[in-house]
Amino acid sequence: MNLKGIDLKGRSFLTLKDYSKEEILYMIDLAAQLKAKKKRGEVGHLLEGKNIVLIFDKTSTRTRCSFEVAAFDEGAHATFLTNSQMGKKESIEDTARVLGRMYDGIEYRGFDMKVCEDLRDYSGVPVFNGLTDDDHPTQVLADFLTAREHLDKPLDEMKMAYIGDGRNNVAMALMIGAAKVGMDFAIGTPRELFPSEEFMSLVDSYASESGSDLMVTTDPYEAVEDADVIYTDVWVSMGEEDKMEERIALLRNYQVTMDLMNATGKKTTLFEHCLPSFHDLETVVSRDVAAKYGEKYDLKSGEMEVTDEVFRCPRSVVFDEAENRMHTIKAVLVSHLTDKR
Repeated sequence: MNLKGIDLKGRSFLTLKDYSKEEILYMIDLAAQLKAKKKRGEVGHLLEGKNIVLIFDKTSTRTRCSFEVAAFDEGAHATFLTNSQMGKKESIEDTARVLGRMYDGIEYRGFDMKVCEDLRDYSGVPVFNGLTDDDHPTQVLADFLTAREHLDKPLDEMKMAYIGDGRNNVAMALMIGAAKVGMDFAIGTPRELFPSEEFMSLVDSYASESGSDLMVTTDPYEAVEDADVIYTDVWVSMGEEDKMEERIALLRNYQVTMDLMNATGKKTTLFEHCLPSFHDLETVVSRDVAAKYGEKYDLKSGEMEVTDEVFRCPRSVVFDEAENRMHTIKAVLVSHLTDKR
C-alpha cells in the first residue's frame, strides 16, 4: 500500500476522467487504510477544523450518511443544506461564492454535472460529486475496493460485467474507472441503451493506455463470460419514473439470475449492486410495479434487475459495498482537503 508521492489537495472530485490510474489506486489504498483505522477503534483527527456542506437535489441514503459519517470520523463538521435558495431566488454562482467563504468543501448530488462545475468554479473550494445524471465516481471507488477485498487480486487482473441500462450513470462511471485502472469491462444491454459513440471513443482512449478490454453487447451471457464481478442497477434511474414500462420491456431479459451468475465459469464471481434494489415485494415501488406490470412481464415477485436468490446469496457483496461508500468517501475528503495522513 503506497500512500506517498500523490498530492490531490485542493482538487475537486467530479469524475474519474480527471484522475490517473495511480491516483485512483491511491484513493482506494487510502480508503483501505482508513477503514482499518476505524476497525481498530482509533479516533480520527485528519479533518479537524474543516467544515463541509452537503447539497442534495436527489434523494439519498448511502451517499448522505457516508459523507456525514466520513466527515465526523475524522473531526470535520458537516451541514446538510435543505430548502436553500440555490437556483430559485439565488443563482448557483452567488450561492457558490457564499458557501466558499464559509466551508472548506461542497458536496453536490443532483441532476446536471454543470451544477458541480459551477460550484467548483465560483466557490474556490473543492467540490465533490455525490451523483449526477451522467456520473457517480464515489460509487466506483467503493465497488472497486469491495472487489479487491473479496477477490484478493489487483484490479487490472479482474473482469467486471455490467448487466442492464448501459447508458445510466453507474454503468458509465464504472466503465470510466475500469478503463483507467486496466480492468476488463463488459456491458450487456439492449442496443437502444448502448453508451454513445462519443463516450465509447473517450473510454477506448483510456483503455488503450491501461490495457483494459472493453465490450458492449446485446447478449448478457457473452458479457459475463469469465467475469469476476457481475454488476447491475435499477432499470429506471431517478427522474425517469415515467419510463418504467418502457424500460421493463427493454430490460426484462437482462435480469441477473443464478443461471447468469453461473455462466461466468467461475465459482468465485461476486454480485455487486449500488442499491437500492428491487429484488422482492418489500418496497412501495416494487409492489406498484408488480400490481401494474406483474402479469404482463412476469414480475409478480417484485424481482426486477436481480432475483432475490442472487441478491441474498453468499456471493452477493452489496452491503460490503454500502459500507465501503463511507470509507472511500472518507479517503476522497482526506486526500482533497488536507495533506495529513
